[in-house]
This record gives sequence, structure tokens and C-alpha cells, in this order.
Amino acid sequence: MAARPDNLMAEPVSEDDTHALAWYAQSRPLFTGSNQVRLLRGGDQLFPAMQEAIERARHRVWLATYIFHDDIAGQDMAAALARAAQRGVRVSVVIDGFGSGPSLARIGPRLRDSGVRLTVFRPLAGWRSWLQPGQLRRLHQKLCVVDADVGFVGGINIIDDRLDIHHGWSDWPRLDYAVEVRGPIVAPMEQTVRALWMRSHLGRDWRDELVELARSSYPMARARRLLRRLRTTRWQVVERALHDPHPMRVAFVVRDNLKQRRTIERAYIEAIRGARQRVDLVSPYFYPGRAFRRALRHAAQRGVQVRLLLQGKVDYRMAALAAQALYDEMLAHGIRIFEYTPAFLHAKVAVVDDDWATVGSSNIDPLSLLVNLEGNVIVRDAGFVAGLADEIEQAMAVSREVTRETLGLPAWRRYLRRGLVAWMARLFMRVAGATGRY
Repeated sequence: MAARPDNLMAEPVSEDDTHALAWYAQSRPLFTGSNQVRLLRGGDQLFPAMQEAIERARHRVWLATYIFHDDIAGQDMAAALARAAQRGVRVSVVIDGFGSGPSLARIGPRLRDSGVRLTVFRPLAGWRSWLQPGQLRRLHQKLCVVDADVGFVGGINIIDDRLDIHHGWSDWPRLDYAVEVRGPIVAPMEQTVRALWMRSHLGRDWRDELVELARSSYPMARARRLLRRLRTTRWQVVERALHDPHPMRVAFVVRDNLKQRRTIERAYIEAIRGARQRVDLVSPYFYPGRAFRRALRHAAQRGVQVRLLLQGKVDYRMAALAAQALYDEMLAHGIRIFEYTPAFLHAKVAVVDDDWATVGSSNIDPLSLLVNLEGNVIVRDAGFVAGLADEIEQAMAVSREVTRETLGLPAWRRYLRRGLVAWMARLFMRVAGATGRY
């Protein structure tokens, strides 16, 4: 196979890459110790931290995001990426063709002209693009990795906290979170965003490239050595990760359409099933499947305090109706519901007991759990969990609590609404090609 720019042959798989590939071979969260994790609230905290890391970059910057807007926040980020590229850093950016569609014509040339390797995940060129298979499956991850040393992951798009593309400017920033991470957990994050970039740019990712590499004649010996190393590394990495007691223990989990189809959903359910004191779940779009709802109900029934923080200021009406269709069921089983009203809610975080927390891009709805590409971190550290729990507590304190007396609609109308939402959800999942029970 002849070498070509930007493919796997141009960037050989290293020993560190085999560790990340071994991570991907798992279908459950794989925790590593000796990490550092810092919680960041909103773009006001995330963007300066990202830009500082990019300014210090010496070798590589990888970035993937759903929305890369062309407001001041987006222009500042683009300028930081451009400066890195101009001083010789290899900067690779992948953005979603739908989420970043409105700004692509303006932000795209600016990045490319500065030397940034920009590619678009499933670009859209008119309504006919939606007729292509898989177009409902969007890149919803928000990832950045600099020099394989520091990574950022969460729910925050590259757009000002006070600007909503559909609703304009607001006085208060939306509630959203990300984390800055260092340590072994950065390696799988880098491989994930690298795979996204290659998939968008080449039409395939590094897993497909490995198969092609193994089938080719020129590098056959090298390919065989690599595959043997992967087989021996996989369980060594797992063994070391599972027995590393050093704080902070962190797992990076994704949802894709290959091996990790339901890893995020199962991680949530497993944590909720093991809860003993509390489950605090924050999500702007909430329409979990049957197993997820059953886990929440059973936790509440055995005395666990289960609280949901959902949207009070609505951005998408249908998403709000889907969540409200489940209010009766949740409240009937002792689950408390709060609606965040000061600003738009965009955070996707949760805390279970005192030693489990997650921050990421995945909502608790079919779009995130079954269709989109998502990425979360799960942190097993009492100090981090306490900090996130305090943030959730403060948000709930300024939210309104929903009770059965405040639901507003008569019971028969709520029952009909739930049936309509369920029918629409099944239709959407069929159109999107989602498989399995939900």
C-alpha cells in the first residue's frame, strides 16, 4: 500500500497507541489511576484553560466539537489554533456538519488558511444530504487533546455561554461543565479524536486503517508485529488499570456505532443500581429507556435520594415535552424533579453516592444514548465528587421543584402526551437506524 498524507502510515502506531487500542477493546469503563481532573464551569473557565494549553503546544493539537461558532469566543479559539499551526504545531480539527453548519463558511476558511487541518464530519449540502444513510448520527463529542499531555472533555461547545444560536443573547450564562484531565486517561481521548478526524477526512478511522495495513503486502511484517503487540498489550493494560490504586481513578467512555454502542448508558445504569445514598442527575434532554428508568425507580424504592435537574428554560419544545411525559412516572416513585430556570441548562453531569461522578457530552435521551457520537469521563474520587455535588446543589437551590400538584394538565392529557412521545421516539429510532431495546 503506498503511503499517503495524513493516514496511519504517515503517523505510525506507537507503543502508547497500543495501550489506547487495548482500552478500546473493552466494552465497559476501564479505570486508570494517577490522573488529575479539574472541573470547569462554562466556557468562561474552559476556553482560557484550552487556549493556554494550545499556546504552550509544541507538537500536536487535536480538537473535535459539535458547534464551532464564529462569535467572539469562536474567533478567539480559532486565533489560538492558528497561532499554534503557524509556529509549526500540527493542529487537526473536526467539526460536525450540522452543528457547525451555520458558521462553517466563515470559520472554515480562517482555520484552513492558517494551516489548521480542518475536516467536517458528515457535511450537509442542501436537503438532499439528509437522504444519505446515517446523517442523523452526528458528532456530538467535545474533545481537545494537546501534546498527549492534557485533555479537555465535557458538554461545552465553542460558543459564548450567553449566546444561543436559535434564541439569541441572554443575561445569564447557560449551565454547563467540562473537565481538564492529565495522566493515563489522556491516551484514549487522543485516540478517539484522532479516529474521528481520520474518519471524516479519509472516510475511515484508524481501526479500518489497521485492517488495510494488515492486508497489504509491503508492511506485512510490521503489521503482524503490531497486531501481536495489540493482543499481548490488551490484557496487560487491563490488569494494570484495574489494580492501580492511586488517585484519581478515571475512565473515559464513548458511544459510537462500533464496539462502544451502549457503554455510556450501561455505565449510568450500573452506577445507579449500586447507589446507596443518592443519585443526582443533570441533563437538559431526558428521555431514558426502560432499563434506565427501572434503575432510577428501584433506587428510589430502596431509600436512595434520587433527584433530577432538567430544563426549565426550554430551548427545544419537543425535547421538553419528552421529559415532561415521564414526570408522572418519576414522581409516583418518589423521584424529585427540579427545573433550572435562571438560564438555559446544557450540563450533562451526575453524582452517585460519594465516589462516582460523570461529566461529558451525553444527554439521557435516545439521540445521545443510541445515535450520536458521545464522550464522557467517569471519576471515582471523593474530592472531585464533592465539588461537583456542591455545584449541583447550588443549581437546584435556584430551580423550581416539580410536584404532582404543579403538573398543570389533567391526568388523561398527560397519558395521551406520553403515548404520543413514545410513538415519536420509536419512529425516530427506526429512521435513525438505532438497534436494540430502549
